[in-house]
Amino acid sequence: MGSSTPAQLPYGTWPSPIDAATAASHDGSPDHLGHVGDELWWTAPRPAEGGRRTLVRRRADGTEESALPAPWNVRNSVMGYGGFPWTGRTGEHGPLVVFTHFGDQRLYAVEPDAPDSAPRPLTPLSGVGAGLRWCEPVFAPSGDEVWCVLEEFTGEGPTDLRRVLAAVPLDGSAAEDRTAVRELTDDAHRFLTGPKLSPDGTQAVWLAWDHPRMPWDGTELRHASITPEGTLTDPRTLIGGPGEAVAQAEFTPEGALLAATERGNWWNLHRVDPASGEAVNLCPREEETGGPLWKAGLRWFAPLEGGLVAMLHGRGGNALGILDPAAGTLVDAAGPWTEWPATLAVHGSRVTGVAAGPASGAEIVELDTGTGHARVVAAPHHDAVDPAYYPVAEERVFTGPGGRDIHVHLYPPHHPEATGPAGTPAPYVMWAHGGPTGYAPCVLDLEIAYFTSRGIGVAEVNYGGSAHYGKEYRERLREQWGIVDVEDCAAVARALADEGLADPERLAVRGGSAGGWTTGASLVATDVYACGTILYPILDLAGWATSGTHDFESQYLEGLIGPLAEVPARYEERSPANHPEQVTAPFVLLQGLDDPICPPVQCERFLAALASAPGGGVPHAYLTFDGEGHGFRRLDTMVRCLEAELSLYAQTFGFEAAGIPHLELRRAEQR
Repeated sequence: MGSSTPAQLPYGTWPSPIDAATAASHDGSPDHLGHVGDELWWTAPRPAEGGRRTLVRRRADGTEESALPAPWNVRNSVMGYGGFPWTGRTGEHGPLVVFTHFGDQRLYAVEPDAPDSAPRPLTPLSGVGAGLRWCEPVFAPSGDEVWCVLEEFTGEGPTDLRRVLAAVPLDGSAAEDRTAVRELTDDAHRFLTGPKLSPDGTQAVWLAWDHPRMPWDGTELRHASITPEGTLTDPRTLIGGPGEAVAQAEFTPEGALLAATERGNWWNLHRVDPASGEAVNLCPREEETGGPLWKAGLRWFAPLEGGLVAMLHGRGGNALGILDPAAGTLVDAAGPWTEWPATLAVHGSRVTGVAAGPASGAEIVELDTGTGHARVVAAPHHDAVDPAYYPVAEERVFTGPGGRDIHVHLYPPHHPEATGPAGTPAPYVMWAHGGPTGYAPCVLDLEIAYFTSRGIGVAEVNYGGSAHYGKEYRERLREQWGIVDVEDCAAVARALADEGLADPERLAVRGGSAGGWTTGASLVATDVYACGTILYPILDLAGWATSGTHDFESQYLEGLIGPLAEVPARYEERSPANHPEQVTAPFVLLQGLDDPICPPVQCERFLAALASAPGGGVPHAYLTFDGEGHGFRRLDTMVRCLEAELSLYAQTFGFEAAGIPHLELRRAEQR
């Protein structure tokens, strides 16, 4: 380190070793953990390889290797955001893995240790709409099929599709013949998760729900018996329905059925009797063991042998605990980790998950339930730069309109050798997360550090409507989207200014997807911000609600705004695209051209409206990216976006961003 007295430098100009490429190359985390025999497997991001995800295997001796070279991309698009993309078992030549490839959405089988290790297709292509998609495969009781969710387009529209549980032969006979796929259920339910099978192969359970509900509004836990011929009989609903959201269900090794369901204000773990449907809360706590089911296959709990259950639990964050339902005890894994995504895996007495904390990125951690010892076993966090440049997170609760609480992760500017001018508050950016039924975790994020290490503070606002704080907090956004989220972000910004931490003249707001909506709505509805960064947003509610997005969220606004048929004026009033003259702060708009969820037309309508504003509206920039969908994955895209955002702040806040390409801001009439 240098001198003991930090140099006073203008905010935004502090020299930082965290450049955009460093931040972007560490974007993403391990996911979709599972075991194949004694090996641990997972998917991992590859930003520098076109943003693909590969499958990584950790052999029993601890060595790691990628099991699939480029261009294989282990993802799918079921329900838009994708579901669990692979399963595996030990075969004749070692691991046999079935996975989905993002490029064509087909199921493939691969034996990486076999003489011919090339993946072979198991499912056919379809020329209808976006084709056939598959997720959450599991090996059938017979062993010669995988059972999974099939999403099949029946037309060209984004909502022209059906979903069923289907059986796919492992012999490849369905690769050219759609009729070789056996359908296990009818398409009476709009949405499904994959089947979970009992240990003896005689029972199956899955989750189902229908429009206009989102899965956190209510799902049904469905149960069926499995015949010796491999069909499902007597399907029925055990628990759930409108108002009760079952987030996960599966059998224990002893055959008991467990479910994470939200019967009050919190998702709790229950034991469910398949005969009667009676559900008993095994761990009643004002904490979450469960969450929004944005993707099929999320796993907040994992049963162990002997009746123990590994479970994630917490409020505004979580911990990995081992529940003994018989004794009524819950013992947490010790360690520095404060966030565990819903991707648990179990092998014998060991539980594996992905964990992160305020000073460490996502890494794979194994808990030995016999000894209670937790350790990093794969994808360990390595400091990309001196951790002295990392921000120091603060958990804060601010007060919003009506006295409501607002949960925030605050990251003040931080640098080991620099500080701002004496008596001068710092510029701050309010980060609005996506969803909006989502959550911003308190973990090390080098994109945040990219700004804080330069002297720009970040406040991640878990506004009303966010998950992890109970159903009542989440329900604050019902019919109030564009109101509560905007008010909460503005309240935090004003409070930081009132405390003397933030400069009221140098406040910004940024967000992607639903956070992009909140950013756009904030620039229209408030005068708090000097500028904004809008990523792949929603800006025209009526257009988005009428075949303007994918099926999964096509009726989401019924709850967030209200029924379109009943309150059409509300859709018009709240849409930023309808109020271009009210946008008074410059902005940058960042959009992937292959985004089916928030397509480019949302941005185009907003910009066209801005062109009609007096003088062509405020100065702004619009950057588009070929090959990018909803959420950016490619290294070069993320670098360009971070540098464009910093250039916007430099121009607006009045500092020099050395070495950063200048972002040209123009009014619509200048284009």
